[in-house]
Amino acid sequence: MASENLSYFDKSTIPNAKPYRFGIVVSEWNPEITENLQKGAFETLLDCGALAENITIYKVPGSFELIFGCKKMIQNSKVDAIIAIGNVIQGETKHFDFVCQGVTKGIADLNIQYDIPTIFCVLTDNTKQQSLDRSGGKLGNKGIESAVAAIKMAALKNL
Repeated sequence: MASENLSYFDKSTIPNAKPYRFGIVVSEWNPEITENLQKGAFETLLDCGALAENITIYKVPGSFELIFGCKKMIQNSKVDAIIAIGNVIQGETKHFDFVCQGVTKGIADLNIQYDIPTIFCVLTDNTKQQSLDRSGGKLGNKGIESAVAAIKMAALKNL
């Protein structure tokens, strides 16, 4: 189990994000977590050179709806990479398993079907505290890590 902040990166190893357009699709479910992930992703994109006007944000009700939101962004916006941000916390029923499997498969399918990299930034934790720890808490912010991945994939897409 991770016990340190894993969101540090060496900016010199990341392409300049200025020439690229990014999309962020954010689930409104568990907003104290997803909004922190969105903030981490947005600020990292800016810090790495992206222009604010080149970042489009869509909101969707929950993590399962990320797939459709990302698909619409691919179809309606000229983006070089998309970050899908969500959070699913284990409960007492199998709902967690079905949502996690569906979102994972759906985002994987988008990466196969379209020529736009879609980055998986969906926290799938056992407890709310684990999600808080990974959305700006003691283990960092997965939104930051997803932004770095989006920049690298946008550069790869445009080779």
